[in-house]
Amino acid sequence: MMYEGFANVYDHMMNHIPYETWFENLLQYLHEKGVLNGRICELGCGTGVMTEKFAAAGYDMIGLDKSVDMLAIAKQKQEESGSDILYLHQNMEEMELDGPVDAMLSVCDSVNYLLHEEEMNKLFSRVKTYVKPGGYFIFDLKTAYCYRNIIGNQTWVEQDEEVSYIWENYFYEDQDINEYMLTIFRKQADSELYERTEEAHYQRAYDMDTLKRLIEKNGLALVSFLDEDMKQVPNETSERIYVIVQA
Repeated sequence: MMYEGFANVYDHMMNHIPYETWFENLLQYLHEKGVLNGRICELGCGTGVMTEKFAAAGYDMIGLDKSVDMLAIAKQKQEESGSDILYLHQNMEEMELDGPVDAMLSVCDSVNYLLHEEEMNKLFSRVKTYVKPGGYFIFDLKTAYCYRNIIGNQTWVEQDEEVSYIWENYFYEDQDINEYMLTIFRKQADSELYERTEEAHYQRAYDMDTLKRLIEKNGLALVSFLDEDMKQVPNETSERIYVIVQA
């Protein structure tokens, strides 16, 4: 099952991700748009790293993820921080909330896991249902350039005493889909033995025209596409972009 083994080592493997910079950029953007407080739902919240940051900044947070194992780790962090986050085990494109939210966020290419236009269309329909009029949905995506030129057909290996992994990538150009094959070796507690797990992950690159069409089809407004720094427009070598949508 996807993320079953990955969840236990996710934070370790993702320690290079600039969460703090992403958080500061997103927070600044929300403040500039007048979203100074209120209720925010993070889609694909994973282990709750970003969810906790926004909760600490004073927002009423909902964290939504399809992985029970990821949410279990997020809830461990919640116990340690004492934050008042509502975590939900749901697919983002089928989300059911108990009321409207002021904004939605999704980071670390969670939306790339939607492999079909129908799923993306359903997601925007749910966004239209739950984001208050005038509110924002901000999400990032890895680009086709990233999959084709940076990640695709590359293999990374990392080793240390606690966790080692082999990360193989295959980019299927005709489908715009990247396949990640993960082999993880995790040291067992009180033992010199390592547990091996294997997982396959799939992500899709979406072009801007398709995104714009699906956004507007659901009665939402495309505000802008931004580069990863959220300060300039993307270019042909952008590896990650932000999509700003307004309800």
